[in-house]
Amino acid sequence: MRFLITGHTGFKGTWLSLMLQQRGHSVSGLALDPEPGSLFDRIALSDHFEHDIRGDIRDPEVTQAALSTVRPDVVMHLAAQPLVRESYRNPRGTIETNVVGTLNMLEAVEATESVRAHLVVTTDKVYRNVGRVAGYAEDEPLGGDDPYSASKAMADILTHSWITSFRGPPTAIARAGNVIGGGDFGKDRLLPDIVTAIAAGQAPVLRYPESVRPWQHVLDCLQGYLALVDAMVDDPDATSHQGAWNFGPGPESFVTVSAVTDLAIEFFRADVRWEPDTTPTFEEATLLALDARKSTRELNWRNVLPFRDAVEWSVDWYAAVLQGADPEETTRGQINAFDQRVRDLGEPT
Repeated sequence: MRFLITGHTGFKGTWLSLMLQQRGHSVSGLALDPEPGSLFDRIALSDHFEHDIRGDIRDPEVTQAALSTVRPDVVMHLAAQPLVRESYRNPRGTIETNVVGTLNMLEAVEATESVRAHLVVTTDKVYRNVGRVAGYAEDEPLGGDDPYSASKAMADILTHSWITSFRGPPTAIARAGNVIGGGDFGKDRLLPDIVTAIAAGQAPVLRYPESVRPWQHVLDCLQGYLALVDAMVDDPDATSHQGAWNFGPGPESFVTVSAVTDLAIEFFRADVRWEPDTTPTFEEATLLALDARKSTRELNWRNVLPFRDAVEWSVDWYAAVLQGADPEETTRGQINAFDQRVRDLGEPT
């Protein structure tokens, strides 16, 4: 099939593009230029796309032109301003990207006859967080205290409204949690910060060491997205897989930031200890998890990599590349190993 990924120059977009290419699909992308030093740049991924389109999803003409050029079967909308702290610094830009950009994609998809399925990626942070341990299910109230979370909740509500109001191609919403994996070099992200500190022989500094997050490897998250896309494409009743779907790990992966850091230091065999960040910072949720039983029950999806494996695979990627391994070969090698593990479990890829 022909895929168009928005945000293909980002961390998730790069892994997703390689997964789809290795599975024999034609892949195009629409995004801003990649950040310097990103995984996309490190593996020269631009050479692997049918169309590598650079543009801003806040511009409706750019968005429509991209879909008219690619004529995709599937659109996977990942492009976003994804950082909580950046949303405090630039709330307008965050809302314009995450809400207006989503509106532009919904309009462009509806106007493109080739599209058979459209996936809008939001986040676990769309839920109204009441601080409970149990995960949030798809039908629970949405909220968002910080500008990032609010913007993604807006995009989520907008997409739901679009699904119920207009007769376009099947559209679904994917909500996932804290994704980790090799090749993430983003700002204000735990694993990249740990790797940078250890490579420099310094102690990692943690903003919220006792915050609990549902940690999930990027390949498990993306496998969920693709299971949902396949269900929409193959479904004779095009509406039955629309709406919201959670893709998160089980309770064994609800782990504190400090515990993840301790495990990463162990796998790196580094002689350092983390330190708490004592400087004032913006507020973030201290406890947030997803209930993904719907995806398990109806899509036959579940995490393949347990928590410890997810951290170990992430550390192995960084350690190999720091020691001179080729980033593209390392990334493709982990995709192949993941797909083999899926096959061993008897589930489709």
